[in-house]
Amino acid sequence: MNLTVYSFVRSLVFGVLKPVYRFDVIGKEHIPKDGGVLLCSNHIDNLDPPVVGITAPRPVHFMSKEELFKVPLLGKLLPHLNAFPVKRGMSDREALRKGLAVLKEGHVLGLFPEGTRSKTGELGKGLAGAGFFALRTDAAIVPCAIIGPYKAFKRLKVVYGKPIDMKDLRERKASAEETTEFIMGEIRKLINEYR
Repeated sequence: MNLTVYSFVRSLVFGVLKPVYRFDVIGKEHIPKDGGVLLCSNHIDNLDPPVVGITAPRPVHFMSKEELFKVPLLGKLLPHLNAFPVKRGMSDREALRKGLAVLKEGHVLGLFPEGTRSKTGELGKGLAGAGFFALRTDAAIVPCAIIGPYKAFKRLKVVYGKPIDMKDLRERKASAEETTEFIMGEIRKLINEYR
């Protein structure tokens, strides 16, 4: 990971977005200072990844749709920003392996379990990927709620919840689908509490 490029772009993006969206960041102390962390957030706008990236206290690795890596300039920059490609609409074993490695190496993996932006702004159904990562690692699972809408000069809330207690789900070897549903429930609670 090139921390210099990451830090520079993070500062640049923060400088551009902060005056426009005036985000309130709540609960970032809930993200453990070290060790693997799976950060699971709702997805309401294309700006969600940079907003999580600049408000989380640690560098965040993101799975990004493969098409973005084909965009001139952006495609070259993304790997320096801890992003790696994922093929949408299918099981991408390489992306799953990479995500597991990020967590096992003690980094933060940011995921949007819905897999795509919500057209209505309401929380959609999560895909099994979040549950897959949660069950196959001992990473802390931190729910995140982005509460918009993204409107210039309006407040935007980014809420990080306490790590989810995964002990029961891991011990009884729950399915990835059930685990994702449980994580989505925790994100929903944050949305309802802070909306």
